[in-house]
Amino acid sequence: MPRAKRGFKARRRHNRILKAAKGFHSARSRLFAYAKEVVMKSWVYAYAHRKLRKRDFRRLWIARINAGARQNGTTYSRLMHALKQNNIGLDRKILADLAATDAATFGQIVKAAQAK
Repeated sequence: MPRAKRGFKARRRHNRILKAAKGFHSARSRLFAYAKEVVMKSWVYAYAHRKLRKRDFRRLWIARINAGARQNGTTYSRLMHALKQNNIGLDRKILADLAATDAATFGQIVKAAQAK
């Protein structure tokens, strides 16, 4: 009776990992055992950095809004408070885009927020 081998399932699993390791240097992309370690670690990094990317963008948006607000004679926190008080429901992403690309419209929004 011939010995039992792992069959096509193991090959498929190996190939899936090796495909994910494409572009890695040297043995990291060719040897299954080594590739598995670095691919798993890369997935951990990818998971963590998907969370960090959200934080990074929020920080960028806040910096841009603050710069635009200061050009219009106020600060970020005062502007956000005034927007909330006047029920102006623009999120930080939109405000940051306006502050960076369309200063005139952003200035009108600041004036509208400070109207009361």
